[in-house]
Amino acid sequence: MLWLADECVAASLVRGLRGAGHDVRYIAEFAASLGDVAVIALASREGRLLLTADKDFGELVFRRGQAVPGLILLRIDPENRELAKARLLEAIAEFGQGLFGRYIVIDEVRFRSRLL
Repeated sequence: MLWLADECVAASLVRGLRGAGHDVRYIAEFAASLGDVAVIALASREGRLLLTADKDFGELVFRRGQAVPGLILLRIDPENRELAKARLLEAIAEFGQGLFGRYIVIDEVRFRSRLL
């Protein structure tokens, strides 16, 4: 799967996705401090799921009409990296390609899903 990981996502999570065979571009590696609107535009241009821990992206997508192929919001304490990785991989297993076209919120115990 194609991913764009926002710079607020832990590098260990990016490594975990890559290790699982995903194609991940990581903002922190090539465009640190890129603005949120530009991050969304990049995800859209490249057809990548946007992975973030920043709730502002939901506002940009739903209230300001910014288009994105899929938006995955992690709501897990960043210090709990192993749980974040496990829950993200569970979401991928459950939704698969269905992550595209959806806004998914991942927390410690559930997934919330909404069509974009």
